[in-house]
Amino acid sequence: MRRRELYDAASGGGGPRLLPWTSPEGKPCYLSTDGRGYLSTLADSIETVQLGMGQELLEYARDTTAPGTKTLSATEYRWLARRLTEALTDALRVAESRGQRIPDQEEATEDA
Repeated sequence: MRRRELYDAASGGGGPRLLPWTSPEGKPCYLSTDGRGYLSTLADSIETVQLGMGQELLEYARDTTAPGTKTLSATEYRWLARRLTEALTDALRVAESRGQRIPDQEEATEDA
């Protein structure tokens, strides 16, 4: 293995990590890391919070849309739809980031 491949294997990734936040312009942010620094830990914590908030929002949405519950106003449904959209966006970013850090099975078997 070359030096870069050894670094990538040791760091658990094949390149920069997609962070769970964007730039002020809405562009994705990346971090070149070994997965153990302050920003990696912060990103892990933010991902955990984002997924937890998404779970709580999903439970709220299920409760408010269950049969027999009080009907929400159009404004309340719009608010719920916007929050669900934000939560889904966060969850997809977390999934993409974590998926990028999973070693490709074909590459793993070739290296062995």
